Amino acid sequence: MNLQTNYMGLKLKSPIMVSACTLSEQTDNIVKMEDNGAGAVVLFSLFEEQIKKAEAGFKGVIAGTSNSFAEALDYFPDLDDYNVGTDEYLEQIRKAKARVDMPVIGSLNGITNEGWIEYAKLMEQAGADGIEVNIFFIPADIAMSSAEVEHRYLNIIQSIKSAVKVPVAVKLNPYFSAIGNMSLRMQEAGADSLVLFNRFYQPDFDINELVVKTDLNYSESSEIRLPLLWIALLYGKVKLSLAATTGVQSAIEVIKYLLAGADTVMTASSLYKNGIPYLKSMNKELQDWMYRMGFDNLQAFRGSMSQQHISDPTAYERANYIKILEGVK
Repeated sequence: MNLQTNYMGLKLKSPIMVSACTLSEQTDNIVKMEDNGAGAVVLFSLFEEQIKKAEAGFKGVIAGTSNSFAEALDYFPDLDDYNVGTDEYLEQIRKAKARVDMPVIGSLNGITNEGWIEYAKLMEQAGADGIEVNIFFIPADIAMSSAEVEHRYLNIIQSIKSAVKVPVAVKLNPYFSAIGNMSLRMQEAGADSLVLFNRFYQPDFDINELVVKTDLNYSESSEIRLPLLWIALLYGKVKLSLAATTGVQSAIEVIKYLLAGADTVMTASSLYKNGIPYLKSMNKELQDWMYRMGFDNLQAFRGSMSQQHISDPTAYERANYIKILEGVK
């Protein structure tokens, strides 16, 4: 069974990628990921705040925001102890590229235009095959319009694309009022891929200590439904590569995302739970399923369950919502 796929112009031997997480801080782990069948790896994020900590009120920002799920399992210790600085991060890119053949993608989480451009260039120069950008901005100013928020995102994408030649993926959040249109505008701004969806940290309260809790749970397989919906809706309507993330615990979720139209499927939580060798099991289960279904390659079934290809396209719209409610007794 041929598992090869193309992700924003990069050739991958498998559609299963390792998403940004602390496992990639160790080069030996990256080698192990490739040995067990990973198609590519997104390195742990480099935060602009790690280098530029002079921003006023920075610690308050960190207390209320994060870039995403599995990477934040040991969520935001003191930044002096978190991950590495710029030089160490760039060295990790170089070391990984020297030891593996699969694409190595840098992950960048910035807060200023200058920061995005500067660090994107540095990642490219270090040898990264691509860059994934996490844009997490909380519009706490209630006078700020949705148009202003969208403009900020688009401006960041345009700035990065004007500075680098490697492909750029945008890890998108699901909270835009019109995700389809925003996806199209991100494509026009130069994005090469959308990663759906970023699973943001959301605070909880300790009612006894009266403090904000910063713990984070692993994603669950039931969480695939929102990204599954939007990948199925976007497939064939945008030219962007589509990467799925969130809720990938087994090959079952991988298969579902591919049926919806994903080019690649990212996981980290499953590796924390089961170890890096679990990648081999997921690839094997995917191949076994393809064999049973009579599929020789991913192209034979990718997108076959998208809105574009199913017999009843309204299943993804309001009609299905009504059917679900009618079925509840």
